[in-house]
Amino acid sequence: MEIEHLPPVTIERIGDCHWFVDFGKAVFGTVEIAPSSTLPGKHRIHLGEKLESPLRIDRHPAGSVRYAAIDVTAESDGCRLRVPIPPDPRNTGPRAIRMPPHIGEVMPFRYCEIEKYANLGFDDIRQVFVHAPFDDAAATFASSDPLLNEIWELCRHTIKATTFCGLYVDGDRERIPYEGDAYINQLSHFCLDADYRMAHATLEYLLFHPTWPTDWHLHVPMIAWDLLLHSGDDRIVREHYDLIKLKTLGDLADPSGLIAAENLAHQPRLREALGFDGFFGSHELKDLIDWPQSGFLSPELPGETDGYVIGRQNTAVNALHYRALADMSRIAAYLGKTGDAEALSRQAERVARAVNSLCFDPDLGIYRDGPGVNHGAQHANFFPLMAGLVPAPRVASVTDHIVSRGMACSVYGAQHMLDALYRARRPRPALALMTSQGKRSWWHMIQELGSTMTLEAWDAEYKPNLDWNHAWGTAPLNIIVRRLLGVRPSAPGFRRAIVDPQPGPLEWARARVPTPHGPIEIEVTGGESPQIVHWSFPPGIELEENEFGL
Repeated sequence: MEIEHLPPVTIERIGDCHWFVDFGKAVFGTVEIAPSSTLPGKHRIHLGEKLESPLRIDRHPAGSVRYAAIDVTAESDGCRLRVPIPPDPRNTGPRAIRMPPHIGEVMPFRYCEIEKYANLGFDDIRQVFVHAPFDDAAATFASSDPLLNEIWELCRHTIKATTFCGLYVDGDRERIPYEGDAYINQLSHFCLDADYRMAHATLEYLLFHPTWPTDWHLHVPMIAWDLLLHSGDDRIVREHYDLIKLKTLGDLADPSGLIAAENLAHQPRLREALGFDGFFGSHELKDLIDWPQSGFLSPELPGETDGYVIGRQNTAVNALHYRALADMSRIAAYLGKTGDAEALSRQAERVARAVNSLCFDPDLGIYRDGPGVNHGAQHANFFPLMAGLVPAPRVASVTDHIVSRGMACSVYGAQHMLDALYRARRPRPALALMTSQGKRSWWHMIQELGSTMTLEAWDAEYKPNLDWNHAWGTAPLNIIVRRLLGVRPSAPGFRRAIVDPQPGPLEWARARVPTPHGPIEIEVTGGESPQIVHWSFPPGIELEENEFGL
């Protein structure tokens, strides 16, 4: 872990010996204060993420938005005092990732109030920012859209700030790694820094500390393949190949080819391997689709699944199953396991046929939520499109349906939905959704809520116990790099790269993208005929040919 000491942006006196401090951005850490020359003794320190009113921290924030009041005693030896953060039982339980003793407990905060301090100057207080090693200069982005630039910076800071545990965790409320969170977190992290140590550590941790959703197990082969593509380090896929392969969940398939979570009851060895005998206790494998589901916390909450009718076999989950099989086949081929690669590819093709024959409504031109279900949620359509199993003649109607629903998914679902729209070459609606100024938007997080990290949900209205520091909300960052600018690896170790920009209505955009070989730099113009006006690649990367003639 590294520690930065950051100065305040503003300091205001708000009462007799009572000061308000704004550090500009929320980070995980604490504060250090110099002893007051005229008022030695006890001070009350208030730290928080959210304001109640100008110059006043919200001392009773809703949900999991963080606030703490801490009494400290300043010594008279002239040394700065690092304010100790009290442990929170919500994120220091047996499954939580603990902070190392030499770092101490941390909390996310942007604002500070200090009571009983005579004269507070800019040199008297520092924000102590705890994070993993991070190269701030490795990546840059700018475009003709100021809001898109703000959103990129929101996501960039979120990725750096949420490395405080040394593993990708789900924010501050639990501090637990989850596979779905880790997938988005690493995609965004890779677009900012070519340091893959945290991604490797998180994948290895999750292999032996899995969570319960069907969808999350299916993300593991996706995580492993994406990590191999970027880093070229194949130790984990070689050492844990069989366990990663189990995560495709092929053993849960019915004769139809579709998987059902309830089939785990008949697979005792798979149950044990996936951690459902012992580690989870009474938990069972369960299809998530998106989070929260309808009725979570309160029966009045509609959830983030666009009315998805969750049944025994679900289109969204089986689309992820297809993608997991396809990525596992690629891993097997890389490792020289030709027989496995061919078998996994055939299994993926069987799943695609089943989804396309049993879950597609030819009259409406959309996918239903599952076989025999008379409902087609946005998720039942963007997951198959993202996974790559939608036949070309169906892409237009499926994409039109996704676009018609707007942002009907959560900040997690937005990752796969935006990926799907760019795969369908629909950059205009994708960019419009990323830069929307409605309540279900990143603009809302920045401008109306005042957060400097991405939230767990669009608003407390949709998830009352949300936190304000959840990196699974950083989809725009990796979508900008991988899809809008189109820079992504196509061979392990970034030995080969794709450059396929889809800037849509942007006038221009440019970026520096880190790779293990050095940075890729690119600048494009937008409109109906996008052009690459500048690009440079480091030695060691072979470019795939495309319509731009690169």
